[in-house]
Amino acid sequence: MIVLQCINISKSFGVDPILTNIKLDIQTGERVALVGRNGAGKSTLLKIIAGQLSYDSGQVMMPKGTELGYLAQNTGLESELSIWEEMLTVFAPLRKMEKQIRNMEQQMSDPDLLASQSRYEKLLKEYDQLQLTFKDNGGYQYEADIRGVLSGMNFADFDYNTKISTLSGGQKTRLALAKLLLTKPDLLILDEPTNHLDIATLTWLEQYLINYRGAILIVSHDRYFLDKIVTEVVEISRTKSTKFTGNYSSYLEEKAKRYELELKQYEKQQDEVAKLEDFIQRNIARASTTKRAQSRRKQLDRMTLLDRPAGSEKSASFSFTIERQSGNEVLRTTDLHVAYGEETIFQSLDLAIDRGESVALIGPNGAGKSTLLKALMKNVPIKNGTIRFGSNVTVGYYDQEQANLKSNKLVLHELWDDHSLLPEKEIRTVLGNFLFSGDDVLKPVSTLSGGEKARLALAKLMIKKANLLILDEPTNHLDLDAKEILENALIDYPGTLLFVSHDRYFLNRLATRMAELVDGEITNYLGDYDYYVEKKDEMKQRELLIQQEKGQTISSSLESNQADKRSYEQDKEAKKAERQRLRRIEEIESQIDTLESTLAQKEDDLCDPSIYSDHEKAQTLQTEIDEAKQTIETLMEEWEQLQE
Repeated sequence: MIVLQCINISKSFGVDPILTNIKLDIQTGERVALVGRNGAGKSTLLKIIAGQLSYDSGQVMMPKGTELGYLAQNTGLESELSIWEEMLTVFAPLRKMEKQIRNMEQQMSDPDLLASQSRYEKLLKEYDQLQLTFKDNGGYQYEADIRGVLSGMNFADFDYNTKISTLSGGQKTRLALAKLLLTKPDLLILDEPTNHLDIATLTWLEQYLINYRGAILIVSHDRYFLDKIVTEVVEISRTKSTKFTGNYSSYLEEKAKRYELELKQYEKQQDEVAKLEDFIQRNIARASTTKRAQSRRKQLDRMTLLDRPAGSEKSASFSFTIERQSGNEVLRTTDLHVAYGEETIFQSLDLAIDRGESVALIGPNGAGKSTLLKALMKNVPIKNGTIRFGSNVTVGYYDQEQANLKSNKLVLHELWDDHSLLPEKEIRTVLGNFLFSGDDVLKPVSTLSGGEKARLALAKLMIKKANLLILDEPTNHLDLDAKEILENALIDYPGTLLFVSHDRYFLNRLATRMAELVDGEITNYLGDYDYYVEKKDEMKQRELLIQQEKGQTISSSLESNQADKRSYEQDKEAKKAERQRLRRIEEIESQIDTLESTLAQKEDDLCDPSIYSDHEKAQTLQTEIDEAKQTIETLMEEWEQLQE
């Protein structure tokens, strides 16, 4: 079933067209990624679909009753309620239904109602229907759903009575996403949902969205995430949309193939046109060949000329170089202790980095990764320990918060003031490589978008020519194309890298060592992100094996003989368990049949005037009916589990 249709949507800001004749169809169960450069109009289209922004022409169509859930970029949950109270608001209709059920149960024990058979039967029918609706809508599991989603969004260790107003911006953003996931809309629209998520939370969100029953429309710059999630990609480029089937990697391959094919078709037609024009020019004036020339001219007039296929849009172009090489030992920290007030972030922390290494610092949110980088740059004080840089080390630092890019300077002067000996032409060339051209260099820094500030910060980093780059979330705010260019530049960088990133694709391409910071300690894994995941899984399996071995008391001399016996015993136990399962299923089915017959009889008895006019008898009978229903429900749940 189609849950969304966008037909020829167009939108302009002033005289500048942002979207032109955009077409988009989404069916139930589809997971669609919207991709394109920063400023291409992705978020604008999402806002139009969500009804938050008007459009100039076209149609947005959704079937009646379709529920739409939209999470804008960096949306934080603002509320004076506690975490638990706010999550419960999602289930207000269910909770209201629950109160109605309890009120009905009280009414059914009212002697006055029991005296009227018709009123009682009507209430009983309404009660049964409401209970069924309550169950079908998840009335018996909504609290478990809340706990599951909060745990997945990294709130498992939180006191759920914590006021939301006391949380950080990143925590509020995660809560906003958690609340939206609990609503389970028919169409889930997410604009950069991976911001502020650590790797563990990202992995959980991926699995949740893969199994999501509704449709998903998503904007994300996380390529690893898109490859796992999406089944379709819609690219917005030069104000128009193009649809591709498959995940993000498939989209890149298909896009390249389409461009090559379209270019060949264009070039083939151009050759044909040139030949026709040449023939016409040579033969139009001759009496003997003029008719053939006129025929060729008609043929040329009838042709639908192809436009030359548009290649990729203009990209940033840069590389990182160094002024001089550092010594072999680049960085050493010993017994490092950092605290905020009385709260210790980490202590006794050791880190060693040598020349040429590319070290990724990973760990859960709040582990102290950014704090460690700030401590290395002396942006936060240390309580104890030493930080020592090697000989000839020059440091370039990229701050994810871009705290040093809030000035009112012009873009040109932000860069030129730090390198005043360089000619203006060279500064403008550097800025041009980062897509700041023409009047863009005369914009105040404070008015730049997140992506523009990120590019300016990278320009400042590049021109410094440091031989140690310390990068805190360098891919934040960059579009997919800019990320790839940054990766290629850093892969060719001849210096040393220490960086924090949650972008797993970026980690795989750059890291030669994963340094995991957990509970104030660093554990090193000599490889990329996939290697780290593999080793973590191996370690988990080894721990499980060790625990199993601890529980075994078999002597080594009897081990080989006992192995066959264990296998026989396990097989025997498995067969025994299967027989017990089948026997239990039969027992449950028999019990349910008996209980349903008894329940039907009791409900008939309750309609007997001699019983329902007797308050005590009626109440006793009603209690027995409720108990029978509860027993049947419990048995049905057990039956379903055994069948699975």
